[in-house]
Amino acid sequence: MSSTMDFARQLRRADLRVTQPRIGVLEAVQANPHADTETIIRAVRGVLPRVSRQAVYDVLHAVTATGLVRRIQPSGSTARYESRVGDNHHHVVCRSCGAIADVDCAVGYTPCLMTAHDDNFRVDEAEVIFWGQCHVCIASHPS
Repeated sequence: MSSTMDFARQLRRADLRVTQPRIGVLEAVQANPHADTETIIRAVRGVLPRVSRQAVYDVLHAVTATGLVRRIQPSGSTARYESRVGDNHHHVVCRSCGAIADVDCAVGYTPCLMTAHDDNFRVDEAEVIFWGQCHVCIASHPS
């Protein structure tokens, strides 16, 4: 778990001013992995009741642009945010309840970054989403 001081250091390293809304958003994203914007707004307002929706949107944009937070958007879903950045992990999404979990890339090397045809691109990230059913949905609706 990162502390307020850790978040302040991260913001400074990203050349962003340290503000309460920015720290609040980073705390909310860390506490709520794969959260949508509404969840993040509620979490931030739990600590900073007067923060505006627009302020949270602006902070999410800034921390995503600087790489402090990662934005994902599985097909048919709203944007989600996570604090796990800097690696090439993927996600699995439950078709029934929408739960999202992290999936590590293959161990040893990253085959998902090796394309058959790169069309003169240097690939540095791949976004893979696996779809299926989580264990809770499988248990509640056995085939």
